[in-house]
Amino acid sequence: MRQAIDRWFFRTMAVFCLWLKRDAMAIEYWERLRAMAPADAKVPAAVAHALAGLRRPREAIAYLRQSLELDPSQPGSWFNLGYLHQEIGEDEEAIAALRRAIRLDEKLDRAWYGLALSLLKCGQVDEAVAALKRNTELQPMSPYGWYQLAHAYLRQGERDKAERVIHRLAKFEPKVALKLEQETGINSGVKLPF
Repeated sequence: MRQAIDRWFFRTMAVFCLWLKRDAMAIEYWERLRAMAPADAKVPAAVAHALAGLRRPREAIAYLRQSLELDPSQPGSWFNLGYLHQEIGEDEEAIAALRRAIRLDEKLDRAWYGLALSLLKCGQVDEAVAALKRNTELQPMSPYGWYQLAHAYLRQGERDKAERVIHRLAKFEPKVALKLEQETGINSGVKLPF
């Protein structure tokens, strides 16, 4: 009974510290909980989150790997691992982790988007276009995927497809569409509504 109360207390305090932006203190509570429950995959994942908040990505990656060794079925942790690899310029590792996240949850739109970004950095434009199309299917009203898709189409030499993306964006994010016009030189007649 005492151990259950201690576990509840440490978890509650860690979450409370995160809310207060006291990541270092949260890590201390997570580590206490980790000592009590070494098989709980959520604990090292939570430590990784706090370490990422402290801008310590390499340490966060190590904790995510520990978490995924305990439970490899966590799409969110695979996504976070990919994101952190991306943040430090390790795009090949990011691609592998993001693909694993997608295999576990094919509707994880942010993993499709992150995968596309790393694929673009690695020069794999055709695969990036496919990932961005999937991202925009899952999040049709988010401008980020559409924005990157327009640029990817241009890299493929598909100016007409990029123009169609700009027209589509103009319907719900005219500022982003206008920015794309300025960046690409495509004049599609986008006008701001005000």
